[in-house]
Amino acid sequence: MSNHRLSRRDFMRRTTAVAGATLASKTILLDPGPAYAADGAVPPSDTIRFAILGTGVEGCELLTSSLPIPGVECVAAADLYDGRHIAAKEVLDGKNIETTREYRRLIDRKDIDAIICATPDHWHRRIVEEACQAGKDVYCEKPMSHTVEDGAAMVAAVRRYNRICEVGSQRVSSILYAKAKEIWDSGKLGMVDTIQAGWDRNTDFGAFQHPVPPDASPQTIDWDTWLDGAPHRPFDLGRFFSWRRFKDYGEGLAGDLFVHLLSGIHFVTGTNQPAERAYSSGGIYYYKDGREFPDLLWTLYDYPKFQLVLRCNNNNASEGEYFRFYGKNGTMVIDGKSVTYRAEASSHQMDSYTIYGWPRNLREQYEAEWKKEHPLPQVGAFKVEDETEVFILPPGYNDHTQHLANFFQAIRTRQHVVEDEVFGNNTAIGCHLSNHSYFNRTAAVWDAAAQQIKNA
Repeated sequence: MSNHRLSRRDFMRRTTAVAGATLASKTILLDPGPAYAADGAVPPSDTIRFAILGTGVEGCELLTSSLPIPGVECVAAADLYDGRHIAAKEVLDGKNIETTREYRRLIDRKDIDAIICATPDHWHRRIVEEACQAGKDVYCEKPMSHTVEDGAAMVAAVRRYNRICEVGSQRVSSILYAKAKEIWDSGKLGMVDTIQAGWDRNTDFGAFQHPVPPDASPQTIDWDTWLDGAPHRPFDLGRFFSWRRFKDYGEGLAGDLFVHLLSGIHFVTGTNQPAERAYSSGGIYYYKDGREFPDLLWTLYDYPKFQLVLRCNNNNASEGEYFRFYGKNGTMVIDGKSVTYRAEASSHQMDSYTIYGWPRNLREQYEAEWKKEHPLPQVGAFKVEDETEVFILPPGYNDHTQHLANFFQAIRTRQHVVEDEVFGNNTAIGCHLSNHSYFNRTAAVWDAAAQQIKNA
């Protein structure tokens, strides 16, 4: 039964031809390029002065990430919990900025050029609309919108007042994702029909069980203003500090993590539209704390040219964050701080299995004809780029800072950023599709003409 294995001569020929391929795997350190979009000193007259609304975890991280960027200055901060006024000043090394509960005072200040919105999701529309109306450019944290209707109104406001808007999923500004996009655009992956991504965490705080500061009380928190059109409820510290668990204020796992995965995938693949259909499954398996969103969520999305499967699990973190692009000619994996490309073996291989039911002379004729049509590669014919390549981030690289720098540079140039209001709205719609399917226990369909989500 020699047809099941290569002859010794063929084995030696193939081994020699691919010997270089086993040595071809290499690791490449990515070039960070210019540190930031506005490199070097900036004259005082060109300094961009901004205010930040919301100085919780993400707000303080954004403040920290803004510090290395030349030519920008935070001059004010607003939050409805007084302790966060102190936190903002501490990030800025004690700088004496204006802090207030009254965000509208900062939007109305004539000396402020831009607003960073780092509030819970249910505040995004109001702040973006009012900032644009006041002539301010705006950076809005992800997900851009709390509802489909909010997103449409936000896009309209940005366009009506001709403002710069950037949404806060940093992957679209990362050199890691730029390399992944380069690989995608090169065609090396071949036809891609499946993309899978996930972001798993296994900590209580990763599952939105956040500690409450000891001084939090009705005296230090403006609860009624914080509700901002959401259903009225009695003062509740759990809702205020762990708001992502509740539909009134957030979008759960989809709005916290799926949005990053969707943004990265849309950027890499050149997609700037919502999925056509989504089907979700999951449940609340561990965190029986009154939350409304699941602690495990799967969503299968239908796009015109590929299928996308996303997963977030709050109960096991063995895989962390990952992206996998499965192509006919290669596989690309984005994992933490690296991008890996691996070539697939050719799908055009001699069939040495199913021809076993043929007479010997017909088998030998088939094999001879196949080898004639598919000659073996010459020694050294394999190229390094056809095999495994790993691209890694340089130490200390910060995509938060790069993303913010791109926003501030766009303010100067008046050129739209990649993750503008349209891009951000389309990824937010993906989150809404996921949650709509989960809560309605049916496939969710995006009606682009009506700009609505409908049941299948």
